[in-house]
Amino acid sequence: MPQLQFTLTGDYVELHNLLKLMGLADSGGSAKARVAMGDVTVDGKVELRKTCKIRAGQVVMLDGQKIRVRAPQ
Repeated sequence: MPQLQFTLTGDYVELHNLLKLMGLADSGGSAKARVAMGDVTVDGKVELRKTCKIRAGQVVMLDGQKIRVRAPQ
C-alpha cells in the first residue's frame, strides 16, 4: 500500500481528526473507537489517547496504512 502524506496547517492535528481527514475512519466517533481499541500506532507504539497531538515528522499506522505527517509549507 502506498504511504499517505498529510501536511499540517498548524502546529499539530489531533489523532482522531487525522484518521477522519485521511479517510481511514468514517466519522470522528469511529476514529475515536479505533484508537480506544488499540488499533492505531504512532511512531511504532500503540497510542490510546484519542486527542494525542500529532506533529510533523511523526508516522501513524492503522490497518497497515502508513501516514507520514509533514510540516506546513
